[in-house]
Amino acid sequence: MDPIQEAIEDIESRGSGYEFSYGEVAKKFNVNRTTLSRRHQGKQTANAASGEAQRHLNPQQEQEFVRYTEKCTRRGLPPKREMLQNFTSAVAKWEVSHSWVTRFMERWDWRERHDADSKERYELYFALLHKKMRQYDVNARDTYNMDEKGFFIGRGTRSKSVFTKRTWALKERTATL
Repeated sequence: MDPIQEAIEDIESRGSGYEFSYGEVAKKFNVNRTTLSRRHQGKQTANAASGEAQRHLNPQQEQEFVRYTEKCTRRGLPPKREMLQNFTSAVAKWEVSHSWVTRFMERWDWRERHDADSKERYELYFALLHKKMRQYDVNARDTYNMDEKGFFIGRGTRSKSVFTKRTWALKERTATL
């Protein structure tokens, strides 16, 4: 048990009419006198308690959020940081910061998610992809790329666009939409 909590319980076990000195009790339990008096009078909370109160999600919501994220990841659609931020903001009914996502990932020890983006993993993925393409006789020209924005068939090529000199100079438009 926390020494300050032990000191508070010692004070409260003596009864309401008992005279005591915060200094003597602090010395007995080897704690800071000011912290002891503030905590006993309810002016200051323990860091752990204040951390719980400041969380955007309660532990049950956070656990469910982790399960949902892992489910999405197993399906091959791992959420991006912005998606985590949006989901949490919707559940918490409070806008969470970008740093909240970082702290959340640290709290749940998701550092291994960053390890998944390694050169070796990509090489393994593409080796498997090419093996399956040979196995099922799939030509490269019959493949397509798809992401959250849609899909793209064929090769991407650069195309030239026409801008007026004034538009280009004002940097109003420097690429096609």
